[in-house]
This record gives sequence, structure tokens and C-alpha cells, in this order.
Amino acid sequence: MNTLSRRQMLAASAAMAAGTLAPRWGLTQEKPDITKLVAGNTAFGCDLYGQLQSERGNLFLSPFSISTALAMTAAGAKGKTWEEMEKVLHLPPNAPAAFGAVLKSLNDEPDAKKRGFTLSTANALWAQKGYPWRPEYKTLVATDFAAGLFDVDYQTDPETARATINTWVEKETRDKIKNLLPPGSITMLTRLVLTNAIYFKGDWDVQFKKEDTKEQPFILADGTKKNTPLMFRVGGYNYAETDRYQVLDLPYVGKRISMTVILPRKPDGLPAVEKELTGAQLTTLLQSLRYEKQVHVHLPKFKVEKSFTLNEPLKVLGMRTAFQRDADFSGMHTGGEDLHITAVIHKAYVDVNEEGTEAAAATGVVVAPTSVAEPPKPKYFRADHPFLFLIRDLRTQSVLFMGRLTEPTH
Repeated sequence: MNTLSRRQMLAASAAMAAGTLAPRWGLTQEKPDITKLVAGNTAFGCDLYGQLQSERGNLFLSPFSISTALAMTAAGAKGKTWEEMEKVLHLPPNAPAAFGAVLKSLNDEPDAKKRGFTLSTANALWAQKGYPWRPEYKTLVATDFAAGLFDVDYQTDPETARATINTWVEKETRDKIKNLLPPGSITMLTRLVLTNAIYFKGDWDVQFKKEDTKEQPFILADGTKKNTPLMFRVGGYNYAETDRYQVLDLPYVGKRISMTVILPRKPDGLPAVEKELTGAQLTTLLQSLRYEKQVHVHLPKFKVEKSFTLNEPLKVLGMRTAFQRDADFSGMHTGGEDLHITAVIHKAYVDVNEEGTEAAAATGVVVAPTSVAEPPKPKYFRADHPFLFLIRDLRTQSVLFMGRLTEPTH
């Protein structure tokens, strides 16, 4: 999808020969495999969720945002650092071009009225002013990740640099993600921060009527009950079920983006569902969805905001060397310092109500030195106890956001 000029091809070939770009990540003529990239992103998202599920309470994150920010970082990795990042992120060959194709598809129509929803994702590199970054690395992330390149001065004024990055994130997420980088996360030793921001706002294809929303008990995992506004409507939806859970897909206007809710049969059944959540299992589950003409839907209104420092979960998954002083990010720069990741910070927000959903997330990677059957019966989908949910792009099959609701907050 990314047509390259002869000059770019020659420059990339020279960079590969010199060993400056990540293995198999030169700008090649090989057609990007979006299917493999999306499958890899989904697998990584489920792996990471598995590391975070032990946290108490509600969860919400954007696997797509995290994958994108880390993939930009991996583009400058070599040796063992690269091998671990490639494995943990499930990256296919020519991943940058595949990311580029997905990002282009997600951002292809800026007019929200034509799309029926607002969806935008943005990438940026915040590099130390005057640092000897490799031009081929900057070209790769600009070409395939559409990353803006900005000079800041961490050495002289790290707090101003931090404020500049946080302001960019706030703007790209419509003020939903504030203070992504907390005090102390940027120092005079910081050399590079890679950020991804994603924002979504969409109305349901068929909205819930506010007069049908009633305060009703939500059953927590321990059996206690908490009154919460449960929305209600009857309509046709894509639906699937097993003996242990039900799955419902609720489309937004335009029917490109949808929310998928995975509801255990039992109020205390969520941990068992989470335990078996893998990329392959989730893909199979989503492929099993079938249209049902009449589904009685009860869904709570809720808001969730979460922030994470992902260093330890990523290390447990196998991405260890990138955080150590012997990390090799020499594909990024020609300086004498050895760079390593000091922090991977992620923050996400979601608001679900009768009209639709608003969601946003941002990730920052901080790098520093070192068949025909009988007539169908109505289906009843009553989400009055803990459940998993995804917001996904049906065109590319990308999981943009994922989380769980254990206790409604609104």
C-alpha cells in the first residue's frame, strides 16, 4: 500500500546493509500483511490484559495504542532487544508498512459527519534537540507510522518538555487524557519519548431511550448488589453464546465500529473467562457472531478511567532487555550513549451512555541512556454483573480498546 520511490528504496537498502534498521524492517516492496499484524496486535493485547487482570476493579486500555508506540520503539532496536520485542508484540515481517496501512484506514475520513463517528489516532516522536538520530529511523517512523517529529530540550528543561508532550496528548484526545507523563517521568537524562494517542466518539446505530433506563441491581462478583442505571432496548444484533457466556455486538452509526460485550453466565464467572482469553480464542469467538432479530438488551451506563506503568507486565511477557542498560537501540541514533526504555506509560478513558460511547487512550514510551432451523426465539442479554468489553474496528478487525466492568461507575 505504501508505494516507495527509487530513492527511498536505495536509502532503505543501504540502511539494511549497514544494519541500522531493525531486521526485516527496511522499507521493502513486500506487500504488508494487515491480517497478520491485526492478529499479532490482538494476541499481544490479550497477553497484556492477562498480566493486568490481577489488578482490582475495573480495567480499560487500548492495546492498539500500546502496540503502535512500542512498534515505533522496536523499529530502532537490534540484537536481543529486537528479538524480544518482536516476539512479545507478535510483529510480522514488514510490520511498519502494515501499521501504516491500518493507521491510514483508521484516519481516512476526517469528516465525522460522513463517517457517522469520530475516530483519530496520532503518533509523535519527541527527540532531544541536537541528538544524532539516524535519518533512516526518522524516515521510517514518519513514513509508516505518520509520526510527527518534534525537538524538545530534556537536558536543559525537562519539565517544559513534559508539559509540551502532555499538552499534545490532551489535544489529540479531546482533553480526555490529561497528564499522561506524571512528574518525575521525564528527567535531564531522557533522550526520546514516543507517544500514541487514540480517540473515539460514536453514537449507537440505534440509541437506547433514556426513559427506558432504570435503576436496577448490578450483582458484584462477591454476590453483593449495587443499584446502577441499566439501559434497555429490544432489537436485532450480532450475537453468540456458549454454556459459559454470551456475546453481543453493538454497532455505532456507520456500522464500522462496534462494542462487543462478553458476559459470563454467572456473576462470579469473569475470572474464568479472562483466564482463557487468548488472541486465537478471541478471534474464533468473534467469528462465531450471528445476527439475531430479537435481543432483549440490558446494559449499564458507566465510565472508567485507568492509568498504568507497563514496565513490569512487559518484562514478565519477555521484553526484558529493552529496559536494561545493555539494551541495543543503535538503530535509532549514532551517539555514543546506550539507550534503554525507562517507562511505558498508558492511560485510557471510556464513557458509555444511552447515546453512545466516548473513549480515548494514550501511550508514552520513554527512552533514556541505558443453517435453516426452527423460528428463532428471543435472546435475553442482561449485563447486570461483571463483563468484558471491546471496542473494535470491523474494517481492519483491530481491537482498539478492551476492558472489564466489575462495578459500574458513572
